[in-house]
Amino acid sequence: MFKVKATLIMFLGDLDNYPCHFCHNVGDEVIFDGEKYIGRLCPDVWPILTPKVAALHSAGPRYVSPEYYYPFWYCCVSKSDPSKKKYDGLGFRNVLKTLEVPPYHMATLIDPNAFKWPPHPERTVAKDPMVICPDLRSAAVFRLEAFDLSDKGFDVPYFRRQMSILDKVLNNQGIETEKIIDTFSQKLKDEVYPPLSPEIMTPLTEELELMEYLEIKDGAATVTEKGEAKLEDYKASLTDEEKEALEI
Repeated sequence: MFKVKATLIMFLGDLDNYPCHFCHNVGDEVIFDGEKYIGRLCPDVWPILTPKVAALHSAGPRYVSPEYYYPFWYCCVSKSDPSKKKYDGLGFRNVLKTLEVPPYHMATLIDPNAFKWPPHPERTVAKDPMVICPDLRSAAVFRLEAFDLSDKGFDVPYFRRQMSILDKVLNNQGIETEKIIDTFSQKLKDEVYPPLSPEIMTPLTEELELMEYLEIKDGAATVTEKGEAKLEDYKASLTDEEKEALEI
């Protein structure tokens, strides 16, 4: 599970005539740490923000909005032309150029790399999770990202397991991923929640890799410098009793 951050990156609307009445500014952030939200956010945005935060909390950087998969982002714009129906079945004529969108036009609400001609060369349109304030006069745009492992709420036991995995790998750099579980004593595998099994080791190590705390190459795992720093911070938060119990 992951911590999620929403950052206000721009206003697409006319702030001179329609200022944000919540007094938001570019750069404002709201963080979900696994048990609570930290930061201030306009109540108009909460209802559309929280579903995506929930998705990112569980899926992390793997989350992609379903709209990402539409092929039409990489088409040019078109005009209605009934004479073309015999070709495409509906009747549209290609406009093989990129149209310039004036400020505050409704078209500015979509990804700027959509409907360009020639098409945008990378498949990035609608990939980054975003929400736009429903007051389209100001149209504040928030970008969402999973930026770290969650260590709060019901995520705590899983986070602790992940830190223990980092500790075991750090002491066995280059270990085969399927053998990491064998470095835990039977007591730590069976008597600590959640119990360790190959089935749970896979998502736990995958999340460590997604956050670049662990590097897995050709089936072998190594802790990165970023992972070492994360592990040291975690160890510093433990009591001597916890370190002894966790065999860290």
